[in-house]
Amino acid sequence: MMSWATLSVFVPTFLFVSLTPGMCMTLAMVLGMTQGVKRTLWMMVGELLGVGLVAAAAGAGVAALMLRQPELFVLFKWVGGAYLGYLGIMMWRSRGRMAIPSELDAGPPASPLQLAMQGFVTAVANPKGWAFFMVLLPPFLDSSRPLPGQLSLLIGVILTIEFVSMLVYATGGKTLRNVLGKSGNVRLLNRIAGTLMIGVGLWLALG
Repeated sequence: MMSWATLSVFVPTFLFVSLTPGMCMTLAMVLGMTQGVKRTLWMMVGELLGVGLVAAAAGAGVAALMLRQPELFVLFKWVGGAYLGYLGIMMWRSRGRMAIPSELDAGPPASPLQLAMQGFVTAVANPKGWAFFMVLLPPFLDSSRPLPGQLSLLIGVILTIEFVSMLVYATGGKTLRNVLGKSGNVRLLNRIAGTLMIGVGLWLALG
């Protein structure tokens, strides 16, 4: 395993990074705003699977190969970014499954699989995430101790902190929905959420 001294440094370091606004946190806030915290949990499942995969691959050295061939990311990034942008446009127009249903043209809510895939794609298609874990994890790994146990513990800590951070953002989105919803500004809320979603899509595609 690893020492408590190492963990005492790693936990606040990653907590600060995780709470910083980013693509996944913004996505959690948007879905908390439009889908509610309970349904946003499905996106969190996908995002945590993606983050866990990226962290494990980075710790195993796979990320070094992936980052040497950035073209592997390009198609995935653009497809994922375009899809999120499309959802944002639909939300801005108060249409589609991601929008808050206030009109007849608002479709049925997104399925759990759709929400989970959004989280997974956003986490895995971000090259900065791979680079970040390549830089973050090695300093906290002790070569004199078994690496699988250390890596498993660090990933467990990462996923726990990431989950708590997304809950905070999703709850903030739901609070905003409650405030604006009471005043009948559902269209405005959809436009705010849509604009943020378009921003996440552009961030993913161009970042």
